[in-house]
Amino acid sequence: MIVELTRNGPYLKCSVIHVATGIEASAIGPASEPKGLERIAIAKLKRALATQ
Repeated sequence: MIVELTRNGPYLKCSVIHVATGIEASAIGPASEPKGLERIAIAKLKRALATQ
């Protein structure tokens, strides 16, 4: 799993990519909560993988 955090002003985008399948999920929120955004993005990725 690859995790990327990109800041844009007061917002942060967390993108998570599953290396084996190339499936990506992301979450956007306040820059003050990077761990929370990472947790949300990983949960979204797990849901996406479960439907495969």
